[in-house]
Amino acid sequence: MTNNQHLSDQQAPSEFKAEDTTEDSVDINQLRTPLKVDLSAVYEFLGSRTTQAWVDAALANLPLIIQDHANCEKKAAGTAMNLIFRYEFSYDLQCKLAQLIREEMLHYEQVLGIMHERGQEWEYLSAGRYAKGMLKHKRTYEPAAMVDVLIIGAFIEARSCERFAALAAVIDDERLAKYYRYLLKSESRHFEDYLALAQSLSEDNIDERVAFFKAVEAELISSPDTELRFHSGVPA
Repeated sequence: MTNNQHLSDQQAPSEFKAEDTTEDSVDINQLRTPLKVDLSAVYEFLGSRTTQAWVDAALANLPLIIQDHANCEKKAAGTAMNLIFRYEFSYDLQCKLAQLIREEMLHYEQVLGIMHERGQEWEYLSAGRYAKGMLKHKRTYEPAAMVDVLIIGAFIEARSCERFAALAAVIDDERLAKYYRYLLKSESRHFEDYLALAQSLSEDNIDERVAFFKAVEAELISSPDTELRFHSGVPA
């Protein structure tokens, strides 16, 4: 266990300060969309870009993509909740996970509201191969397992951000495009938060593991996929 796992309860590190809560509204009409978000770090972090084939399939199946997005937000909150109970020794981790749970559940509510506005009923939607395809490579001993989970989380967040940007640029539904642009600010930050937490839990540099999962994630995104999901590969 490294020294930076033990921080005073009186002072949180500056990079983990809570975000401005003035825009925390379930009503997406109250949200302010940033004029521009620099995604260069996201694109550099990922090993591949979303294909036009996936974008075309997503635009043709927007209800499915919207509901799977809701599922992703709910799963992200659930994962963070599980981790907050399992890894109670790290002040950094506890504070950041608490923030993430609030933020992901807010996004979940917002997407539910969009579904309601569109008259879209909730339907059963199975999980795709994406997260499982990375998690099967997770190491089985601690703290390495936790480090891998956080690195995987970083790639999931970065890919989400990249796909929000890809959809926002071409979607005909301006209301949905505006919401996706709004999400870019938080999603573009999350992957770096996860990486910082992963490094804080490891005595060794995590670059090698990041490079490993970068290749795994890129393969999942670039290879044929029989199921269309928010994080699926090239439509087969």
